Amino acid sequence: MDDDRDPQLLKGVLPMLVLAALRQGESYGYELVTRLQDAGLTELAAGTLYPVLNRLEREGRVSSRLVASPSGPARKYYLPTEAGTTELARAQRSWLRLAATVARVLDTATPTDPDAAPAPPTDDHRRTP
Repeated sequence: MDDDRDPQLLKGVLPMLVLAALRQGESYGYELVTRLQDAGLTELAAGTLYPVLNRLEREGRVSSRLVASPSGPARKYYLPTEAGTTELARAQRSWLRLAATVARVLDTATPTDPDAAPAPPTDDHRRTP
């Protein structure tokens, strides 16, 4: 895994990823952290996830229920609401459009030979006063 991930990028997509993971089934916080880590977010910590869950619950995008645990305190299980499912669909469409745009820009800006020096700017790209 790449250790140079920008935490701001994760912050921007984490609510969408949480909703997507919860769409697969009800989960409590620590289990959700583990599922997202297993999916590749190895640097994700519970301290990052819980505020997102709290915000999603305040916004009405997830519901929760307490379930007694035989091995300790009760666990709070989360599940997306209808508003959460709607938000996930919206966020996913938005993400896919943004990712396609980023890919196009990066493909345009990246030389085909990774060892080649970038091409010098041409007069076509300069602004005229």
